[in-house]
Amino acid sequence: MSSDELASPAPHDDDHAIVESLEVHPTHERHVTHDLATGPAAPGVSKKDPILVADNVSRSFGGIQAVDVDHLEIPRNAITALIGPNGAGKTTLFNLLSGFDQPDSGEWSFNGRSLAGIPAWKAARRGQVRTFQLTKVLQRLTVLESMKLGATGQTGERMLASIFPFLWRAQEKAIETRALDLLRKFKLYDKRADYSASLSGGQRKLLEMARALMTEPEFVLLDEPMAGVNPALVQSLLDHVIDLKSEGMTVLFVEHDMHMVRHIADWVVVMAEGRIVAEGPPREVMMDPAVVDAYLGSHLDEDIGVITGRYDEEGKRIS
Repeated sequence: MSSDELASPAPHDDDHAIVESLEVHPTHERHVTHDLATGPAAPGVSKKDPILVADNVSRSFGGIQAVDVDHLEIPRNAITALIGPNGAGKTTLFNLLSGFDQPDSGEWSFNGRSLAGIPAWKAARRGQVRTFQLTKVLQRLTVLESMKLGATGQTGERMLASIFPFLWRAQEKAIETRALDLLRKFKLYDKRADYSASLSGGQRKLLEMARALMTEPEFVLLDEPMAGVNPALVQSLLDHVIDLKSEGMTVLFVEHDMHMVRHIADWVVVMAEGRIVAEGPPREVMMDPAVVDAYLGSHLDEDIGVITGRYDEEGKRIS
């Protein structure tokens, strides 16, 4: 595969809009899930039915501690938002949980099975998939071909089986049918024969999310799904995220737009300096002094370094 087959979206005037203050109102019916935790909202609180559990996960780069999470549980069949200022470690944590990077220490499990040392492609086969903040497309494949490529466990991928069409034709037809159904749902059906390179940035986001669903996942991780998207498509993406939950999936997403988080999240996890500093229902988290500190600096004489446990109240470094 040549390097020019993977490329960032070509510039589209409509795709450079800033969505941080965008007023969004989901058009699809949303059912808020309550009572997800077993106790009061706090960093590391246990959930009644967690789909993913992480313990003592840490990752450093050149002596800089990017992630240092003591305990984190993601509630099943709910939409969880992972928020925090730039550099908080959100994407690094995503990379660790999804198998795109390995931690220095720690362990985590998905549906009770350990994911330690499991690469991303194996995690996907177990039902956990992710999208990326910066979309990449195979420019020389059509939209439909890109979708079909996302299906796992294809019989024709095995050399011996590929020789005998009767072994994979029925499966290939089923894969194409599913791909077309998803393209209709994501309003990309009319683009099915177009090259992926021709799509706008927002359409590429839609394609990436639709392609992730080709694996029929249980757990979907979305890294800033609305970033850089034309406001006209933000509403569509928002509704699709809500639909994931209604279809029985669990969603964990990174987002900077707090208005959007309040509208679609059942639970919010806040990171700062690589650590979990708060978690709970959206309204409760938004009023937490630790969250205000993380985004705006000192608040009510509380310092984020003290909250994360890196410094004592006199400003001396602890860890």
